[in-house]
Amino acid sequence: MRTQLLLEPGIVVVKVGTNVLANAEGVLDRARIASLADQIHSIRTRGWQVVLVSSGAIGAGVGKLNLGKRPTDLPHLQACAAIGQTALMQIYQECFAPHGILPAQILLTAGDFDNRARYLNVRNTILTLFEYQSLPIINENDTVAVAEIKFGDNDHLAAMVANLMQAKLLVLLTNVDGLYSADPGIDPTAKLLATVPNIDRSVTELAGATKSHLGTGGMRSKLKAARLATSAGGAVIMANGGRDGILESVFDGTIVGTLFLPQSGGVPAWKRWIGLTARPKGTLTIDTGAKTALIQSGKSLLPVGVRGVAGEFGKGDLVSICDAAGVEIARGLSNYSSVEAVRLAGLNTEQIVEQLGKVPYSELVHRDNLALMT
Repeated sequence: MRTQLLLEPGIVVVKVGTNVLANAEGVLDRARIASLADQIHSIRTRGWQVVLVSSGAIGAGVGKLNLGKRPTDLPHLQACAAIGQTALMQIYQECFAPHGILPAQILLTAGDFDNRARYLNVRNTILTLFEYQSLPIINENDTVAVAEIKFGDNDHLAAMVANLMQAKLLVLLTNVDGLYSADPGIDPTAKLLATVPNIDRSVTELAGATKSHLGTGGMRSKLKAARLATSAGGAVIMANGGRDGILESVFDGTIVGTLFLPQSGGVPAWKRWIGLTARPKGTLTIDTGAKTALIQSGKSLLPVGVRGVAGEFGKGDLVSICDAAGVEIARGLSNYSSVEAVRLAGLNTEQIVEQLGKVPYSELVHRDNLALMT
C-alpha cells in the first residue's frame, strides 16, 4: 500500500512539531533542521511538491529568552512567538540555502480558513510559490491568534492545509514512532501499528491525553488531524521526526511509523471547505423526515424540517445541521440569516409567503451548498 501510494508524486504536507526541532530546553536544534532541509530537498527531487507546516516559534522564543520552560499566560506566549518566529525562519533560510531553496513564510489564523476569499487566496499563493520552486513554510500566527494558542495546534492546521491543497499525503513528524496498540510507557507488550484502515472509536481510545512540555498537541490531536485529512481522501503517515533520515525512509516506502488510509476517492474542493475546514456560525436542528431527505435522498434542507435555530449567522454563513439527538449530520451555507431562520423554521412554502410576502429561497440550505458529515 505504501509503494502504491508513493508511486505517483503529488503534493505532500509535512508537519514538524516543536519537540522535533528543539531540545528539552526549547533551544532550536540546528543539526535537526539541517537534516530536515536535506530530506525535503531529496523529496522535491523525486517530483513531490512540499508544503512544510512548522511549529517551533514559541519554543524558539523560550530558548532565546532562556526561560527554561513554556510560559502559561497569553501575553508571554505571544511575546515568545514574536521573538521565536524570526529565529526559526532565519535558521530555515540558512539550512535550505545550500540546496538553492527559498523558504516563504505564511502565518495563518483560523479566520483565514473561515473566509472563502481568504481561503482561496492562501491556496493561490502556495501554488504560485510552487511556480517559483519556493518552499512554503506555514505556522499559526501565534502573536494574534488568541484562541489558537489556548486550544489549537499545528496538527489541525496541517490537516486543513492538506485539505486546502488537496494533498495526496500528510506526514506528521512527532517525537513518537507512531500509534501503538497500548501505551508503550506502561505496557511492555504494546506494538506499533503499521497501518490503520479507519480511525474509529477503537482507534481514538488508544490515544492518551499526554502533551509535551514544549508543544501543544498530543496523540489525540494527531488522530483528530489524521481523521480530518483521511476523510477528505488523503493518506496520513505519523512517524518519529527524531529518527535519522525518517522522511527519506517514508518516501522509500519503508514501513516506518503508522499509515492511516484514505477513506474516500476524494472530496471536491468546494465540499472540503464547507464540511471540513470552515467553522459553523450557528446550528439548525432538524426532524427525522429532513434527516432522511438529506442522507438517503440527497435533498436540500427545507424550512419545514427545521425544529430549532441556535447562534447568530447571516445569509451565506456556514451552519451546522444536527438531528434531534444533537449529532451533526451535515454542514451547509444558509440562504437566510438566523433571525429569518427562526421565523421560517417549521413552515411550508405557503406559510413562508404569509410571513415574508414572497419566497426568496425555497431551501434553507441548498444541496449544492451542503456537505454530509456522516
